[in-house]
Amino acid sequence: MTAESEEKPGLGLGRWFARTKPRQASKGVGAEATVPRPLPRRRRRWRSPLTRRILTINVLVLLIPVLGLLHLDQYRQSLIAAELDALRIQGRAFSLSLGSTAVVATQVGDEQLLPEVTRNLMRVLLVDTGVRARIFARSGDLLADSFILSGPGGKVQVMALPPEKKGGLSLLGRLYEAALKWVSGNDDFPPYREERVQKAADYGEVGGALAGDSPGMVRADRQGRLVLSIAVPVQRYRQVLGALMLSKDGADVDEAVDDRRRDILIVCGLAFAVTVLLSFYLAGTIARPIRRLAQAADLVRYGKGRQYEIPDFRRRGDEIGDLSDALRSMTEALWNRMDAIEAFAADVAHEIKNPLTSLRSAVETVARIEDPDQQRRLMSIILDDVHRLDRLISDISDASRLDAELSRAQTESIDVGELLRALVSLHQAVDAEQGPRFTLDLLDHQDLRVPGLEDRLGQVFRNLITNAITFSPPDGQIRLAAQRQGEDIEVSICDDGPGIPEGKLEAVFERFYTERPAGEKFGTHSGLGLSISKQIVEAHGGTIEAENRCDPDGTVRGACFVVTLPAE
Repeated sequence: MTAESEEKPGLGLGRWFARTKPRQASKGVGAEATVPRPLPRRRRRWRSPLTRRILTINVLVLLIPVLGLLHLDQYRQSLIAAELDALRIQGRAFSLSLGSTAVVATQVGDEQLLPEVTRNLMRVLLVDTGVRARIFARSGDLLADSFILSGPGGKVQVMALPPEKKGGLSLLGRLYEAALKWVSGNDDFPPYREERVQKAADYGEVGGALAGDSPGMVRADRQGRLVLSIAVPVQRYRQVLGALMLSKDGADVDEAVDDRRRDILIVCGLAFAVTVLLSFYLAGTIARPIRRLAQAADLVRYGKGRQYEIPDFRRRGDEIGDLSDALRSMTEALWNRMDAIEAFAADVAHEIKNPLTSLRSAVETVARIEDPDQQRRLMSIILDDVHRLDRLISDISDASRLDAELSRAQTESIDVGELLRALVSLHQAVDAEQGPRFTLDLLDHQDLRVPGLEDRLGQVFRNLITNAITFSPPDGQIRLAAQRQGEDIEVSICDDGPGIPEGKLEAVFERFYTERPAGEKFGTHSGLGLSISKQIVEAHGGTIEAENRCDPDGTVRGACFVVTLPAE
C-alpha cells in the first residue's frame, strides 16, 4: 500500500508529513522508492540557536564592562588615599597639641612627653571619632594607647565589636561574594598584627615618624578588613620627642565601594533586563521570519500541488525581505521551469509520434506489397522519416542541454561586428553564384563588444541568416546591421521574403513552429531553431524580436529579426 492510500480523511498534508517517518518502500523490479522525510519540527524560542547566540553575545557585551566596573580598584585607592590624608591632617593637629601641652623639660636641652597628660589629651581630642591613637617615645616604648584605659583595677583594653551578622548568606549572596572575590582578586596588603607588648619597631610608619616623616600604611587584619594608619612626629622646637600613630578600620572605604557596586549592579540589572528583552525582540525579528521561510520552503518541497507559497516579507526593506523576494522568485522560476519541462516533454512526444506513425505505416505496408516500384517509394518514405527523427532528436538534445551548458561556461568578450563579418564571408563564399545577396552595415568607430559565448551567439546569427536565406527569393537581398544604442548592441537581420503571417510574430519563437515556405520538402526543419535562439539570447541578458518590413502603403516586403544584447 502506498503512502497516498494510507492518508486518513481530514488529515492535513502538513500534519501527515509531520507524522510520516522516513522509510524504504517495498522494492520493485529494478527500482527503489523512498518515502519523503518528515518536515522539521518547529523550534521553540529558547531552543533556537540563533536566539541563543544573539542573547549570549549581548549579555557578554554587557557583562564585560560590568565586571570591570565592579573591580573599582582606582576608586578604592582614591578613597584610601583620602582617608590617609584626613588621618594625617588630624595627626598633625594632635601632634601640635601634644608638643605644646604634654612636654616637660628634664634638663637643659632635654625634653620628653608626659604619659598621663598625653592620655588625658587623647581622650579629649579623639572622643567619638573612631580613631585609635598610640604614642611612642623616642626609645620605641608605647607611652599611651587610646584603646587602653587605666584605672584602680588595672588596664582595660577597648575594642570595637564587629558588625552583627544577620544569619547566613543566601545562595545569591554567596555567588555575589564569590564574584567580588574573583573580580577583586587577592589584595596585596600586608597583614596587621598586634603584639602583646607593642614597640615602635613593630610598625614601619612609626619608625618613619621618629625620623621626621609622616608615612601611612594600609594593612589587612585576619578577617580581611582594612586597617589604615599614619604616623607623625611629635615635635617641640623641631626636636622629635616621639611619634603619634593614628589608625582606623576601612569600614567607611568598604561601605563606599559596596554602595557604588550596588548602584552599578542596579543600573546593570536594568540594562540586563532591557538587553534580554531586546535580544528576544531582535531574535524574533530575525529568527521567526527565517523559520517561517524554512517551513514554507519545506512545504513547497514536499507538498502536493502549488497551494503553498513563500511568505512575502518585502515590506521589511531589509536582508530578510531580500531573502523572501529571492525565495519567491526562485520558487516561481522552478515552477515555470517545471511547466516548461512538462510542455517540452509533451511537444517532444507529439513531434516524435508523427514520424513514428508514418514510419510504422510504411514498414507494415512494405511487408505486404510485392511491387518493386511501390517498395522503393515506401523505402524512400522510411528513409525520410528516419532522417526527420534523427534531426528531431539532435535538435531536442541540443535544446535540453543548453541551459546546463550556459550555466557552466565562462563568458568572454565578443566583437559582434567581427562575428557578423565572418558569417557573411562564409555564406558569400558558399553561395557566391546563387542565392540572395548580403549587405553588412557597420560603423567602424563604434565599439560592438558584448560579454558572452561566441559559439552560441554565432549559432543564433547562423539560425537567423539560414532562416532569411530560406524565405528570400533567389535575387533577394539579406541586410545585416549592428549598432550601439546606449548600453546595448542592436543587431538586425532582414530579408525580402513574404514576411511573417499576421498574429505569428510571437509564435515563431515557440518550439516546433514550422511555418515553412511553399514548395519546401516536409520535415526539413524541426522548428526548434528560433526557440533555441531565443533561449540563448535571453541567457545572455538580451532580447530577440520579430517584425515585418512594410512599405508606406502597408505592403509587407520581408521579415526582420532584431537581437539586442547588453554591451560590455
